[in-house]
Parts: sequence; C-alpha cells; structure tokens
Amino acid sequence: MKKLLLFILIINLSSLNAQNLDAFKFYNKKSKEIGSKDLIKELANYDVILIGEHHDNSINHWLQKRITEAIFNKKNGQIILGAEMFERDNQQALNSYLTGKIDPKVLKDSVRLWKNYETDYRPLVDFAKAKKLNFIATNIPRKYASQTSKQGIKTLNDLPENEKKFIAKLPIEVTLETPGYKEMKSLMGDHVDELKLMNFIAAQAIKDATMAESIFENLNAGKTFIHYNGDYHSKQYGGIYWYLKKKNPNLKIAVISVFESEKPELALPEKDFIPTEFNLVIPSDMTKTY
Repeated sequence: MKKLLLFILIINLSSLNAQNLDAFKFYNKKSKEIGSKDLIKELANYDVILIGEHHDNSINHWLQKRITEAIFNKKNGQIILGAEMFERDNQQALNSYLTGKIDPKVLKDSVRLWKNYETDYRPLVDFAKAKKLNFIATNIPRKYASQTSKQGIKTLNDLPENEKKFIAKLPIEVTLETPGYKEMKSLMGDHVDELKLMNFIAAQAIKDATMAESIFENLNAGKTFIHYNGDYHSKQYGGIYWYLKKKNPNLKIAVISVFESEKPELALPEKDFIPTEFNLVIPSDMTKTY
C-alpha cells in the first residue's frame, strides 16, 4: 500500500513539473525569446523606454519596478522616471513628496491619484524618492482632454497662457495615419458622427503629444528616461513614440508592448501583430489589481 501511495505521489509531482508555470515571457523584435539579463543590457542603451502596461495587471506592475531597479543599477543611477498617471499641473505636489516636504496623506489630498496608485504606482514613486530621482508628471490634465473630446481641439487655443503650459504646444498634428488612431476609428464603427469621432481621436492625440513633449523637455544626455504608460499609448510605434520621433527622429526609443495569452506557453500573437523592440506576454488570467 505504501509503495502504491508513493507511486501515485511521484506521478502527481511529475505532472505538476510538466505544467508550464511561467508568469511572463519577453520577446525581441525578431520574435525570439529574450532573458532578463539580456533585456536589461539592451534597454540601458536607449534614450527613452516606453513601458506599456495593462493598467490592472499585477505582474505588469511588478515587472515595471524590477526593470526600473535593474536599469538604475546598470546605469549607476542615471535614469529619469515619468508616467501617464500623473498630470502636469500636479508636478509641484509630486516634487514636494519626492523631497520629503509633504507626507503620503497630503500627496493624496493634493494630487489626482489613480485608484490603483497605492498598489501599482506608489512603489515606483517611492523608489524615485529613495534614490533622489526626478519623476515627471507627463500627462495633460484630464479636464483639457475632456474638453477636446466634447468641444474639439481648437477650443484649447482659447485657454489663458497660464493654463496652456499644461498641454503640448499648439497646434499639434492629428492624423489617422498615426498608428493606433486608425484602429480607434474602426473600433468605433461607421455609425459614429465624423466630428465626434475626430474629437475623440484628438483627445487621445493631445494626451500622447503632451506626454511626448514632457519626456522630450526633460531628457538629459547620458540618462535614460523610463516612462510608464498604457500600452495603447505606444503600441505599434504610435502615440507617444510617434510624437517623440516628430521632435527628434534620431532619438533612440525602445517600446515594450504587452500582450495577454490564454496559452500556457505564453506565445506571441499569431495574427494582427506588429512587434516592437521588446514584447511582453503575460497570462490572461493573471491576478488583476482592480
């Protein structure tokens, strides 16, 4: 009987070992799997790294922190951080927190923090604080994006000068030739009014242009700017990437795109796939933070 139980235990353990328990995989632009050590070595050579994310995916946020720490060590602290999740008019309060002038509660009361800030973004901000790094609030204040979506981008011209400093310098180019925006149009379908459609796309564009400008204006020779943003803001070399390249075609920019997979081997998508420098594949059933 004991031998039978032992045999069953061995069989069960073998079955468990045969299962693929990978939580993530990285692939390069040639769709070849790349290890963490090589990933960091290559990323450290870029001027800008756009780390795409699925906002509610826990492993995505864990990897952001680990990648940031690794590049910090690789480059002897020569990095700058920035994120979509912080809006330009909140920079002063964010700086006050980073320099220890205000505590977490005051920051929470002063800044429009995302609902998953504590679990997903505070670790990045606190890392910047501990290492005395600049952390740039790159995004447009949401009220101006909302205004663009409802009333059109031209209405931003009527803002007072002290408010225009929180958005990208006008005018900005809005075109369906920008990767991602054409996809937005197709997803919304033909039933949407053309003016409303273009206003919606312009709202996305003013966010991307503002984040790109914020990154560009805070670049520092020899330092790598690491930016955290929703995957859609940089996928397929659109969004932030597109506007950064308009400002300086010679910038060396790495895009980390994100894909979810139902397959345990975490393979790249088989169709409708445009690889960027690095491509992260994570399980579709990964724990969500909200």
